[in-house]
Amino acid sequence: MTNAKSPALSPALLPQSIAAHLRYLRDLGVFDLYRRPVSPASRLAAAAIGAESPSEETAERPAGRPIRAELPIRDFNPGAAQEDPDIRTRKPHPAPPPVGAFVAPEGRAEALRAVRAEIGDCQRCALARGRNKIVFGDGNPAARLMFVGEGPGADEDAQGLPFVGRAGQLLNNMIGAMGLRRAEVYIANIVKCRPPQNRVPEPEEAQTCSPFLFRQIDVVRPEVLVALGSTAALYLLGVRSSLSGLRGRVHACRGARLIVTYHPAFLLRDPRQKKEAWRDLQMAMAELGLKPSSK
Repeated sequence: MTNAKSPALSPALLPQSIAAHLRYLRDLGVFDLYRRPVSPASRLAAAAIGAESPSEETAERPAGRPIRAELPIRDFNPGAAQEDPDIRTRKPHPAPPPVGAFVAPEGRAEALRAVRAEIGDCQRCALARGRNKIVFGDGNPAARLMFVGEGPGADEDAQGLPFVGRAGQLLNNMIGAMGLRRAEVYIANIVKCRPPQNRVPEPEEAQTCSPFLFRQIDVVRPEVLVALGSTAALYLLGVRSSLSGLRGRVHACRGARLIVTYHPAFLLRDPRQKKEAWRDLQMAMAELGLKPSSK
């Protein structure tokens, strides 16, 4: 459909119009177009500007493909490119391993760094607004034993490491009583940012953050997991139950055997339960073939 302002080109003028357009593209440096089957008008236009008429073989391109324009090599000037000046020297973050993929022990430290890089400066839930540091995890990337707590406290939020306050000191003693050193185990939490006033994480917060914990578990591949407290047990097992109903049994979680016990912070408030916690740890030791420390 045409109007008075834009009259249709007559067939006689069509080759000249196409030729003018091709000259314009050539002046812009466009030399390689995805061509379509050659029409008689295209052959006439190519002849008008002295260009070689394209063959049917080079003209055939899949329909719907975008046009690609290439600048001639002589016009390329790397110094004129608008790019980050450090882009050639900066190492990209490693890609985290696929969920559940096996990672060899020698590659687990790097795989954990990739998971941490994926978390980034996390703003995925409301806990990000009040945190000081993200508390990712700590310990041996190829540990046979892994402890999982609820979330960071004030000391952990300040240092960026899990279990470094009073509860952490008690956990260190518990690990030592098992005949191990803290550096031999791996420690993490359900959520990686401190909840306000050390409250229990909201379900939305825990469900947003726990997939990163599961990635850590999949990388470390511990033989035994110890859930410290009911919150850790809930999100590791996906079962809402009392702590007394979960203790005393070996559960399964992401390929590991899971033992449920009291959180060290609870044991500081009620030291009478330390004997019960020791029974739970002895179950974990039996699964690992460990003997209690002689100290």
